[in-house]
Amino acid sequence: MKIRDLDSTLLRTFVAAAERENFAQAAEKVFRTQAAVSQQMQRLEAVVGCDLFVRVGRKKKLTEQGARLLEYARRIVTLNDEAYRAITQEVFEHPVKIAACVDAVDTLLPEYLAMCAGAYPGLRIDIQVGRSRWLTSALRRGEVDLMLDVAQHEEFHHVVLRTSPVVWIAGARFRAQPNAPLPLVLVDSSCLFRGMAVDALTRAKRPWKAAFQTSTLTGVRAALRAGLGITPRTSEMLTPDLKVVDQELGLPRLPPISYRLFLRADDCSDSARKVSELISPS
Repeated sequence: MKIRDLDSTLLRTFVAAAERENFAQAAEKVFRTQAAVSQQMQRLEAVVGCDLFVRVGRKKKLTEQGARLLEYARRIVTLNDEAYRAITQEVFEHPVKIAACVDAVDTLLPEYLAMCAGAYPGLRIDIQVGRSRWLTSALRRGEVDLMLDVAQHEEFHHVVLRTSPVVWIAGARFRAQPNAPLPLVLVDSSCLFRGMAVDALTRAKRPWKAAFQTSTLTGVRAALRAGLGITPRTSEMLTPDLKVVDQELGLPRLPPISYRLFLRADDCSDSARKVSELISPS
């Protein structure tokens, strides 16, 4: 039996098509036209000598042979990418130091770290977590290269990474008491979300009380899960054991916030600039 080589380009398109069950969506993933994807899949089927897809309604479903090939295709594409990065990866002499507010660490940062690891596997990243005042001082003194924060800092150049809705969140155990002040779970006075909640409830003439106060986001989560009260936070904080209670409790709407990436325009290392360009919206 003659063994034929499987083109990794065809396999990459095949994986995209199999995962999306649609050639048009696969075309967007691999930056080709739908017609080009269709032609590539025909070529791959010619190489392996069998049908890989069958049409079911508007979807392209894998045949039994296609499902068998998918497992190998994923492994081949992954190994191809690992080999390429191992040979071509850049060597970074110093780590990139990122200062981040707690909310960014808890929501956005994992996604961005994964992006950096994929694009620059040789890059080391140091994460330092703190409050806005400390973050600003650290960036100003050059102790960190980049800063992730929800507050605005006019002295630094920045890009908006994401704008997220702010909602009222409670734990599954929470039960509101009729005619009682709204119990809030709050962080100390410097917290952006605390000020946002107090302002909104004051304008709405809605009575409230500080049912639980903490200095950490971990403490906020624990209090919410215990059913001690509600708190305003971005929708990224939601987990299966937390819920949005805006409509249920008739609470005032809150303004969205933006996660921003700050850098010192006059003194930014090449590696820090590459990280900022990678995670910034195009």
